[in-house]
Amino acid sequence: MKRIIFFISSLIILVSFNGFSQATQQDIKGSKDHPLLTRMPDFWISEYKEGEFENYKFIGADKKPVIIEGHKYSILYKLNSGAAEPGELKIRRNVQDALKKIGGKLLLDDNFSRFSTIVVQKDNKETWIEVRCFSGSMYRLSIVEREIMKQEIVADASAMGNDITNTGHVAIYGIYFETGKSDINEKSAEAIAQISTLLKNNSSLKLYVVGHTDNVGSVDDNLKLSKERADAVVSSLTANYGILPDRLKAYGVASLAPVASNDTEEGKAKNRRVELVKQ
Repeated sequence: MKRIIFFISSLIILVSFNGFSQATQQDIKGSKDHPLLTRMPDFWISEYKEGEFENYKFIGADKKPVIIEGHKYSILYKLNSGAAEPGELKIRRNVQDALKKIGGKLLLDDNFSRFSTIVVQKDNKETWIEVRCFSGSMYRLSIVEREIMKQEIVADASAMGNDITNTGHVAIYGIYFETGKSDINEKSAEAIAQISTLLKNNSSLKLYVVGHTDNVGSVDDNLKLSKERADAVVSSLTANYGILPDRLKAYGVASLAPVASNDTEEGKAKNRRVELVKQ
């Protein structure tokens, strides 16, 4: 009888031990996973912060800091007590692979500091994600969402004239081309008309028209393309607006003079431009 009681008691203890060997922790109140990412199995949220408009210093592809502003999330995950550790490398690889499946681009994977930087373009947002592992049982996601810049015509003759007077050049973001071509899109008419007004109001002004591209494609191809685009702008001004050809000279510099990082779509959009430079 004593043996039976001892066996039953031992069984109860064993069942109780197994039942509590992996304690499932509850996420802190008000926390949630980010819509782009599910969590690693057996992890819970121990810290959660969300801000409508804040910034975070990410490390970009060139290992230099990039400050991104927008809707910010900070989520700290910890492993449930008793669960098997996946290892920090597996955590980073899982996050990377999940984001790559939805178009994410891995900018940096630092094995020494155990973090990765990934950028995702989705639903008119550019989302920057850093996954940083402190061990195989704890990792943090730092995420900032920002709206992708929409190019708008910001050129008018007066503003262009002021920039040229003050700095010797002005970037024009209202001239659009078909992808990979030098054909001017009809949406560019207003910007080119403003350039013609600038030239007509300043009869002694002579300009270099300089084409710029992002870094997609080879430098040689983009040198050719950027020159052809500058030529197209000059041709439009002379043929359609009566500007004398000797007042304009076209050049192309491809991606050799960026004004923003080509690691993001917003940066590429800023780099695709035509600049007017005073001769």
